[in-house]
Amino acid sequence: MQVAPSDTSALSGYAPEVRQQLFRFVLQLADTSLILGHRLSEWCGHGPILEQDLAMANIALDLLGETRSLYQYAAELEGQGRTEDDLAFLRVATEYQNPLLVEQPNGDFADTVTRQFLFDNFHFHFLQQLQTSSDERLAAIAEKSWKEAAYHLKWSSEWIIRLGDGTDESRQRLDKAVANLWRYSGELITPTTTEQALQMLGIIPDYAGLQDSMAAHVEKVFAEATVPMPQQAYMQRGGKEGRHSEHLGYILAELQYMQRTYPGLTW
Repeated sequence: MQVAPSDTSALSGYAPEVRQQLFRFVLQLADTSLILGHRLSEWCGHGPILEQDLAMANIALDLLGETRSLYQYAAELEGQGRTEDDLAFLRVATEYQNPLLVEQPNGDFADTVTRQFLFDNFHFHFLQQLQTSSDERLAAIAEKSWKEAAYHLKWSSEWIIRLGDGTDESRQRLDKAVANLWRYSGELITPTTTEQALQMLGIIPDYAGLQDSMAAHVEKVFAEATVPMPQQAYMQRGGKEGRHSEHLGYILAELQYMQRTYPGLTW
C-alpha cells in the first residue's frame, strides 16, 4: 500500500540531523502499529464470538497497512538501502521503539479491549492533529489512518462500556485490566527528546495539546461504563527508547522466524 507517491527530492529539504530525527520517529510509529497489529492477530480464531474475532482481525489489518506506509517512508528517510521488510523483521529488540503498552500480553478479552482503548484514544487524537504536519508524507498517512482509527476507538469504547456495565464477571475482569494497564498509558503522551525536537519544528503535534480531549473521552466512556477513573500512578516508560519488557522478545521470535530462517525469502 502506498499512501503517497515517493518523492525523494522532498527529503533533501531536511537538514541531516532533522532527517535522522524524523527517521527515528517514523520508525517508532511503524513499530507501534506492527507490534499491536501482531498482538491482535493472535486472537484470530480465538475471539469470544465470531463477529468480534473478525473485528479484531480487521483492526490488525488496518494497523499493518499503516505499518507498511510508515516503514516505506522510514526506509526512504534512512537512505541506506534497507526495505520495509528489513526494518520490520531484521532488527533486534532494543532497536524497536514501540511504547510498552502495545507489547503487553493479550490476557483475556477485557485485557485486550482495555489495551486497545488506551491506545486508540491516543492514536485517534494524535492522527487528527498529525494531518496538519508540515511533512506532507506524514500528513497523508495520518489522513488515511485517522479514518480507520475513528472506527477502532468506537469499537474499543463500546466494549469498555459493555464490559463495565455488564455482568459481575465482566466488570471484575475490566477493573483488573484497567488496574494493570493504566500504568502504561502515560508513555504515549510523554515525548522523547526526538519527539520534542520534531514538535518544536512543527512536524508533529505537541502532546500537551492532546491531553484535554483524551482525558475527556476517557472520563465519558468510564462514566458510561460505571468504572471509576484510576488514581494517579507511576507511569511505566522506556519502550520508545528501546527498553522493553520481556514480552517483546517472544513476539519477535515468532514474528521474525521466517525471515531469520530463510533470509531474503520472497513470495
